[in-house]
Amino acid sequence: MMFVDNLCVWISVISSILVCGVSGCGGKGTNIVEIKLVEVQRTPEEMANIPDEQRLMNHIMRGYEKAVRPVRNATTAVIIRMGLTLTQIFDMDEKNQVLVTNVWLDQEWVDEFLTWNPMMFNNITMLRIPCHKLWLPDIVLYNNAAEYTDGLMPANAMVASDGNVFWPVPTKLQSSCKVDVTYFPFDIQRCRLKFGSWTYDGYQVDITNRTTEVDLSNYVVNGEWELIRIKIVRNVVRYACCDEPFPDVTFYVTIRRRTLYYMYNVVFPCVMMSALTLLVFCLPPDSGEKIALGITVLLAFSVFMLAVAENLPETSEFVPLISIYLTIVMSLTSVSVIMTVFVLNLHHRGPDKRAIPGWLRKIFLGSYRHPSIFLSNNDRCFLNHCSSNEGNFMRNLSLKLTLENIAQELKDELSLDNGVGEPLSNDTHSQNTSQDRRDRAYPTLSGVSGEHSHGHSKQSNSRGKFTKSYEDILFSLTRILDKHEKEEKDYEVMQDWRRLAQTVDRILFCIFLAGTVISTLAILVIAPATQPV
Repeated sequence: MMFVDNLCVWISVISSILVCGVSGCGGKGTNIVEIKLVEVQRTPEEMANIPDEQRLMNHIMRGYEKAVRPVRNATTAVIIRMGLTLTQIFDMDEKNQVLVTNVWLDQEWVDEFLTWNPMMFNNITMLRIPCHKLWLPDIVLYNNAAEYTDGLMPANAMVASDGNVFWPVPTKLQSSCKVDVTYFPFDIQRCRLKFGSWTYDGYQVDITNRTTEVDLSNYVVNGEWELIRIKIVRNVVRYACCDEPFPDVTFYVTIRRRTLYYMYNVVFPCVMMSALTLLVFCLPPDSGEKIALGITVLLAFSVFMLAVAENLPETSEFVPLISIYLTIVMSLTSVSVIMTVFVLNLHHRGPDKRAIPGWLRKIFLGSYRHPSIFLSNNDRCFLNHCSSNEGNFMRNLSLKLTLENIAQELKDELSLDNGVGEPLSNDTHSQNTSQDRRDRAYPTLSGVSGEHSHGHSKQSNSRGKFTKSYEDILFSLTRILDKHEKEEKDYEVMQDWRRLAQTVDRILFCIFLAGTVISTLAILVIAPATQPV
């Protein structure tokens, strides 16, 4: 059987035959035009040189209109089967709330005008046709965050002999996603990809899911986000603009942030700086660096909080856990600086020579029977008069007794010189002992007494001088004793204030340690564990 070429060349042969009929001498003439149409056919050799796919393309595209839905009956809806192959989660922009993914969009439908008999075209059952030659559904991403002018890759459509069209399109999607950073950096984000026809309603183009699960065979693991699951849901929505239903296929993507990077770069530095706040109460007040350390830690937290805020969305709807933790620790640091000023005030209150008020002593130091648990062992012994300073106490007592003995001996000497003392002749041993004591203690006075035995007039002249000297010595010794006692009392007052400052430091250290540990466990451990997945 010889096939006739579809593009026939019609050659028009125009023959003009002028027939003159003379009727008599002057007959009337008539013009007759004859047109002959001749069909020219290709030879079998020429037909054999045309490829089978070209012949098939010419056959199915004859009279095809890509602007019309591919159904013969206008009441029939074109069913679009939508599928998705996720290849990569490219980025999650928390600040702009945009999810960027690389996907393959799989769309499949039946075109009633693209059918043929494979036996007539050398058993060709599948033909790849450029997509711009076919009718394509206007499927769009409803929550698209990019410009619609970007378009899709002009991939070829795979057309089967029964009219089934499969059109896989690789593309990068930028979808808007509501980011919830409440549990940052332990947050879980739930985004959706909503696909549907933009102009056709459900009576003209119906969209449904092609598969029950998303193809993840070519998925590339993301270093920041872990893919938990993807769920496919078909919805039918009626919008305010139209009465017809508009179906769509929505892919719900659930991802969880990988915390290793943030643990080393956010969480651990926060915890370490929180520990630095506790060192403020361990630093001795005499070092002069307590307030400087507290202010330095506070400034470090401020700078660190600014660095964290740059990666968070600028919204007042959610407050991240890490921001709450930083705020709590900064508050503790601020309060620690205030309490450090109070402790330094207590520590340097001693030079005012004012004793600790009873209520303040009772609150922080306790009583003699029930001392505070925050006191050290030495402070408790001192409070109960059993401290290790017994050697100092005995030394002070010995010094007092020695000075009192010296004062008594001077009084005895003064009495003997004035002649009102006991007669030395009644007891020779007592006289020798008194004389030896005077000779050892006061050699100058002994020499003067020796001169007294040589001349009565000389002794009477110097008696007033020695009496005045004795009184000055007694007065000086009394002042030394009083001054020593006063210095001891002032020293004890200063030690009490310093002891009080140390006790307050220990109490504040325990309070801030408990506050730091509780806030760290509650915000960074317990709260993320209660997050719904």
